[in-house]
Amino acid sequence: MLPHPCPILSIVMPDDLPSSPGRPILPTMDTMFDEMRALVARHAGQPLSPRLRILVSQSTAPTPPTHGLYQPMLCFVLQGGKRVIIGERVIEYRAGDFLVASVDLPVIGQVTEASAERPYMVVGLALDPAAIAGLLIDLPHAGEGPGEAGISLSSMTADLLDPLLRLMRLLDAPGDIPVMAPMLEREILYRVLQGPQGAILRQIARSDSRLSQVRRAIDWIRQNYVEPLRVDHLAGLAGMSTSSFHRHFKAVTAMSPLAYHKQIRLQEARRRLIAAPAEAARVAYAVGYESPSQFSREYTRLFGLPPIRDAARLRGDGALADA
Repeated sequence: MLPHPCPILSIVMPDDLPSSPGRPILPTMDTMFDEMRALVARHAGQPLSPRLRILVSQSTAPTPPTHGLYQPMLCFVLQGGKRVIIGERVIEYRAGDFLVASVDLPVIGQVTEASAERPYMVVGLALDPAAIAGLLIDLPHAGEGPGEAGISLSSMTADLLDPLLRLMRLLDAPGDIPVMAPMLEREILYRVLQGPQGAILRQIARSDSRLSQVRRAIDWIRQNYVEPLRVDHLAGLAGMSTSSFHRHFKAVTAMSPLAYHKQIRLQEARRRLIAAPAEAARVAYAVGYESPSQFSREYTRLFGLPPIRDAARLRGDGALADA
């Protein structure tokens, strides 16, 4: 009998392999989280390279509800928890979740789980529609799918954590950033596109998507908040009928165009009052209000205090936080 032409190999499963100093051990999700938390602890609050498009932040205690503006980004929660209110929606997210913010959104954020021993820790990556569009060229075509929500939540996977960890390691290796960061950001976007949030990223990149149509109206409001709001004009910018525009705008932002416009005006007024003390009436006119009394009423309703008192409190406390 002729010998078998190929040697018979016994298959050894990974759990059966003996440990040895030379054998690489793949990190678990827990060990990846541990390393990322250590990186956040070292770099939070420190100036980061402008060529690395991530932000790292931590909070050592729960915070009061704070008004801010979310811009298009991926937000990865490594520890603790936070609550965000967008219009009529309330979103809770905790360690292991990642959030996709697809448009500029006025929000109320509150860190709910944090302590000195276990701070709330988060990593943000700004979203670039052009970078997403470049990836779509190399991916199979997919339908638009349900992806209109301005903020959406999913759980992180090992495939997503791996490039995120490698991107965060560049915090300790700034010389590698110019070459490595673009590749790792592309890999992160690819992993998100392959998951349940892929439809939202595709809509961000496609100029003809409902999300992009609404974003054109949002961009106009943000750049022209002083101007009176004309919904028919915004609907025309979005390429929709007025009724369709109302429906899609609320699906994305969880608020009406009028409520969005009002929040953008009032947040800008608050920013001006904090930056430089001024009469409330002067600020009211500067952000587009014709009636200082109406401005004061709406400001107090949103922020809980009249304009001057609120600004004085914030300047004394030192801060607004929106990440």
